[in-house]
Amino acid sequence: MAVKMKTVVTYRAKAQCPTHARTEIPVRDLNVVIDEPIERGGTNLGPSPTEAAMTALIACTNVIGHKNAHRLGIDLGMVTIDADCKFDRRGVLMEEEIDLPFPAITLTVHCDTAATQDDLTRVGVETAKYCAIAKLFEAAGTDLTVNWVKTN
Repeated sequence: MAVKMKTVVTYRAKAQCPTHARTEIPVRDLNVVIDEPIERGGTNLGPSPTEAAMTALIACTNVIGHKNAHRLGIDLGMVTIDADCKFDRRGVLMEEEIDLPFPAITLTVHCDTAATQDDLTRVGVETAKYCAIAKLFEAAGTDLTVNWVKTN
């Protein structure tokens, strides 16, 4: 008899907040540190919360992109991802409430590969369907553009 995996799981974390700027969050056997830079009163031991959001999008694009490429039989080769993230800082600066803190993000996924540009476009279409972090940004109203580009 096959075991059916749960489709919805619960993530739990209990964070320590040793300073006003640093948060330490145990995840699996890791200790994730989110911190502010020194000039904002932090200790610069990790990305800021907003930087962590952007880097999570980049990482999710990488992971889900590779999963889809594998499923489609496409070799992405060497991948680099450039991000251009527009961030409205008025909210975090307490100047005013901002409904859309990230109005626009463009990712360019560069693939040094023998695959065709059409193959990469297919991977991009599939990745857009399944990248959870991209879905979060889009649901919030961010104008998210992800370009998959053949560099060789």
